[in-house]
Amino acid sequence: MTDSRKGGLLAVFVTVLIDLIGFGIILPNLAFFASDYGASPVVVGLLYSSYSVAQLFFSPFWGSLSDRIGRRPVMIVSTLGSALSYVLLGFSNGIVALFVSRIFAGAMAGNISAAQAYVSDVTTPENRARGMGLIGAAFGVGFVLGPAIGAALAHVPFDGELVARFPHAPVGFFAAALSLASFFLVVFVLPETVQRAAKNDAARPVKMSVVSPAFWKLVLGGGRGLPLLFFCMFMATFGQASIYGAFPLYCKEQLGLSLGDVAYQYVFVGVLSALVQGGAIRPLVKRFGENPLFVTGSALMAAGLAAIGVVGSRAGLFVSIGLMSIGWSLVLPTLTSLVSKRSDARLYGATLGASQAMGALGRAVGPGWGGFLYGLHFRLPFLLTAGLLVFMVAASAAFAGSRANVDTEPAHLP
Repeated sequence: MTDSRKGGLLAVFVTVLIDLIGFGIILPNLAFFASDYGASPVVVGLLYSSYSVAQLFFSPFWGSLSDRIGRRPVMIVSTLGSALSYVLLGFSNGIVALFVSRIFAGAMAGNISAAQAYVSDVTTPENRARGMGLIGAAFGVGFVLGPAIGAALAHVPFDGELVARFPHAPVGFFAAALSLASFFLVVFVLPETVQRAAKNDAARPVKMSVVSPAFWKLVLGGGRGLPLLFFCMFMATFGQASIYGAFPLYCKEQLGLSLGDVAYQYVFVGVLSALVQGGAIRPLVKRFGENPLFVTGSALMAAGLAAIGVVGSRAGLFVSIGLMSIGWSLVLPTLTSLVSKRSDARLYGATLGASQAMGALGRAVGPGWGGFLYGLHFRLPFLLTAGLLVFMVAASAAFAGSRANVDTEPAHLP
């Protein structure tokens, strides 16, 4: 890899990292913010889902747009939009305002698919999983620093009329400042990797949205195992997201943990994710290959999620959430790498945008599902969802043994 490509990879990692620290600040606080306004577990789950519903509709658009006009413009708009969404959250003083801020944040969440496409642009197939692991590591570090900062901000006794009227202002504004830093980094540091196609170019990438026929042709019939990979992306994110609303409530109501205790759980998850995706994934892929790690990660996710539902102590919770985290950290970079390798190079943004959309669909359904099940019984979100993840384990094993792994031509839009 050339120095310029290494520099671009480092720049996109730092850009995503800064933005995701802001996201991590919000994540554990959101359930507590909503609870302060009397939201039920189902409403808490729907609040988390609202972000992903908006992301579902906009990720394919941002991804395909990055193929046409470049990665930088999309990341500039999305990071600036994220900053604005956090300002809206800071000024929220009711459950409706929280929903508005999260929906707008989801609509602006185009930086991840653009960043993944950027990684595909600057890495070789042999280094693709490592490059995708850097994006995953950014998530991990964001989960380390973000929740810790968020918990600290939530307990700082800020004074003043603004905070008295808008109690979430410190958390929202701090996250907004981080997204603004990410915005300036893209503007001044990140080089472009896409050369714009001419308007009359027959090879010009297609426009795509979640309601377009091209999107569903790619998702359902893209060839080379892509539909199976998209299904696994949905299931993996669905399984992870099912605990978003239920997990903080489970920790608070069943184990007696405080917001700070919950934040430490997120920090632990982030440390594991950063270690696996930022460092261990490269030697693991070299030693075992992407497909075995994909299958193993799927099985660990299911096992860890089931274990959360049966533990009764803080130590047991660390072990079970750790298993799930390691599983997710193996699945995400290998799965994303496999998707990109089966994409036409001109359609990296569109294909990875479609993958992000399927992940967003999982995150849209998962929190509401988890909140609903938690309302029935506190163990159900973990045990029943773990049972459903068995289908992902089976699908990952089916893909690993399929002909898609011996084909050499990338997938094209039907």
